[in-house]
Amino acid sequence: MPTITSSYLQQVRSTPDKIAIQTASEAITYREWHTIVCKTANWIHSTTDPTDTIGIFMPNSIAFLQLFTGTAMSGRVAATFDTKWKPAEIEQRLTISSPSVLITTAELADRLSGTAHTIIIWKDALRQILQCQFSWTEDISGKMPFYMGFTSGTTGVPKAFIRSHDSWIASFECSRHDFHIDETDHVLIPGALIHSHFLYGAISVLYLGGTIYLLDKFSPLLTLNFIKNYPITILYIVPTMIEAILLEKVIIDKPIQIISSGAKWEADSKRKIREQFLHGKMFEFYGASELSFVSFLCNDSNKDKPGSVGRPFHNVEIQIRNALPNEASPREIGKIFVRSQMVFDGYIYPESYVIQSIKDNHDWVTVDDMGYLDEDGYLYIVGRAKNMILYGGVNVFPEEIETVLLEHPDVKEAAVTGMNDPYWGQIPVAVIKGHASKKELKKLCMDNLSSYKLPRKWFFIEEMPHTTSGKIARMQVQQLIETGVVKN
Repeated sequence: MPTITSSYLQQVRSTPDKIAIQTASEAITYREWHTIVCKTANWIHSTTDPTDTIGIFMPNSIAFLQLFTGTAMSGRVAATFDTKWKPAEIEQRLTISSPSVLITTAELADRLSGTAHTIIIWKDALRQILQCQFSWTEDISGKMPFYMGFTSGTTGVPKAFIRSHDSWIASFECSRHDFHIDETDHVLIPGALIHSHFLYGAISVLYLGGTIYLLDKFSPLLTLNFIKNYPITILYIVPTMIEAILLEKVIIDKPIQIISSGAKWEADSKRKIREQFLHGKMFEFYGASELSFVSFLCNDSNKDKPGSVGRPFHNVEIQIRNALPNEASPREIGKIFVRSQMVFDGYIYPESYVIQSIKDNHDWVTVDDMGYLDEDGYLYIVGRAKNMILYGGVNVFPEEIETVLLEHPDVKEAAVTGMNDPYWGQIPVAVIKGHASKKELKKLCMDNLSSYKLPRKWFFIEEMPHTTSGKIARMQVQQLIETGVVKN
C-alpha cells in the first residue's frame, strides 16, 4: 500500500541528484533525503513501540520534515507542537497526545522543564540516527494513522485530530489533478510547518518529486528574495501573508501559481495580486484539517463567482442539509457535509486515547460550517454554526458582515461577534482595526446588508488578537469586549 514516503525510492532511482529541499543555508538531494529519512525511521523503530506517538517540538527546518517523514515511514504517529505555544498550552496538548518521547532542540528544551514527558534533544537524536541502517524494508499499511494535529482551541479545550496515510495520498492526487503540481515544480513554503496547510504543501511536493523551498520563518522580504533568486513556480500562502507581501509593492514578472487557504481573499486583495503578480495564477481553496480539500476557485471562476469558495475537488462530494434535516435546495442555507477519501480518521479528546470518528452512517462529515450551493454547484460559505448570532430569533452570520466591512479601504481587519442583550438575546457588534470612521462603516453596512444585520456597537482596536495559524481569535475578541479592554 502507498504511504506518504513510498515514492522516495523511485525518485532516487530517477533523479538522485535533484534538490528535494532548499533553505537559505542548506540543500539536500533526493538521494540524501531518502537515506536520512530511512535512517530516522530505523532509529524510531528501534527505540519506540509500534503504537507510540512521537512528539515534534522543533522550529521550521529540514530536521522537522526529517522527523515527521521518518516517523511516518516507521508506522508511528507524529504529533506536532507549535513553538509559539505557552507552557500551559503545550502541557495541555501533551496530556491529550501522550507521546512516548518529545524531540526538541536544546534552545527550546528550557520551555519544557515542567513536563514529566521524556525529552530527547535533537542533537543527541541525530547522533544516534546517523548510526542507523540507510534502507527501510518494513511494509506499512496506508490505513495506519501517521499524523496528529490539534484544533486551535479558540472555543475551549483543544482536541487532537488523526489522519491516515490513505487520506493524504488521496489529497496528493488532488494536488496533481486540480492544482496541476508535478515533479517539475519549485514550491515555496514560507509558513510554519506546524500548520497543516504548509506541512501538507511540503510533504505533497516531496511525494510528487518536486523541489520545496523552506523559510525558517515568514518574512515578506525573504519570500520575495526567494522568488527572485530561485525558479519558484508555486507559492503556498495564507491571506495575511499575501497582504504583507503586497505592502512591499514589488512587481513579480514571472509565472507564479499562488495557492491560498485559511480565509477568503477579498476583492481588493485579488485586484492587488493581479497588479503585482503580472503572470500570477490564483488558487484559493476551502478545506479544514479534518476534511482536507473540499472546493477551490481559480482565476476564471474568481471573476465569474466572486463570492464563492468554488466547485468541489474532483473526488469530493458536497451536500447541504437544512434544519429538518433534509438535503437543501439550491441557494438554501444549511450545514455543509462532505464525503471523500481525504477526510480524517477522527478526534482524540482529553483523557480519551480512542480515535472517535464523526462520520455518519453513510460516511458524511461536517465541521459545522454553514453555506449553500448555487445552481452551478458552486459552494458559498455563510459562516460557522458556532459563530452564529441569534438576534431576536433570527440567525446572523458574522462572516457576512465582516466581508462587507473589509470592502472599506481603511479597514485592515474586522471581527463581528455577538453581545448579550436583555431584549434581543444577542446583538451583533463590530471590532475594527483600521482608520475608517464609524459613520462611513455604518453607511457601508446600510447599503449592503439587511437592517437586522447592522452592528449595534462599534469598537476600534490597535491590534487584533490572532491564533497561531494567523486567524482572528474570536474568543479573545469576545473577552476584550466583555472585560471592557476595548471601548466603543
